[in-house]
Amino acid sequence: MSAALESSFVEIRRVAKRFAGRDGAEHVVVDGFDLDVAEGELVSIIGHSGCGKSTVLSIVAALTAASGGTVRVAGRAVERPGPDRAVVFQSPSLFEWMTAHENVALGVDAVFAHLGRAERRAIVDEHLRLVGLADHAHKRPAELSLGMRQRVGLARAFALDPKVLLLDEPFGMLDSVTRTELQDVLNGVLDGARRKTAIMVTHDVEEALFLSDRVVMMTSGPAARVGGVVDVPFERPRERFDLLADPRWQALHDHVIAFLESQ
Repeated sequence: MSAALESSFVEIRRVAKRFAGRDGAEHVVVDGFDLDVAEGELVSIIGHSGCGKSTVLSIVAALTAASGGTVRVAGRAVERPGPDRAVVFQSPSLFEWMTAHENVALGVDAVFAHLGRAERRAIVDEHLRLVGLADHAHKRPAELSLGMRQRVGLARAFALDPKVLLLDEPFGMLDSVTRTELQDVLNGVLDGARRKTAIMVTHDVEEALFLSDRVVMMTSGPAARVGGVVDVPFERPRERFDLLADPRWQALHDHVIAFLESQ
């Protein structure tokens, strides 16, 4: 997408991650990773397991320190974790003793401490409704299915009103039906008035093409980097069955698969 290069909101420049192995040798996971993401764009990063996809996302979140390179969001250098970059992990990691409402409220109360209690509660209620959990706000994680717990994780991230949403294989642990449902939830949020800049790590080609404006394909490594970028030309909002019937879908799918097979 040319807009990403003309108006970069997230700038990842020459990012590298190296570490010393038990054998004393230096292992290079990622080296020279470059990416620009435009405001309001959803970019997926796809590649084989272990290529460094999640490492890059963790560096953008500042949960992992880069060995080299820089990351900037909205023109400011990323130096530490912050609510401007909300992360949704593969596992929702909820506090088991708190209800769904309380799990979402924990971040809202911290980020929007300047608002009154009723305003903060309204934010939580709105985002639980947005992900389809309005009738389950009082339940604790043990009373929720895995898919519902991940909905809480999405609501928690959306409710912080972050500048960038970072999604680390958010549907990877779900069955195919629940996965499809939550892809539609995410698409609905990102296509609506709350549209966010987002970077998603996935190993699922269909998921990447359905959700993304661009798909970034990583080389397998060591010293993995961007090996190619695919523009996804489908208009939003998107209907899954319409895309599957579009001849461009199969061509894009085959292109990404061919890249992955070449690694």
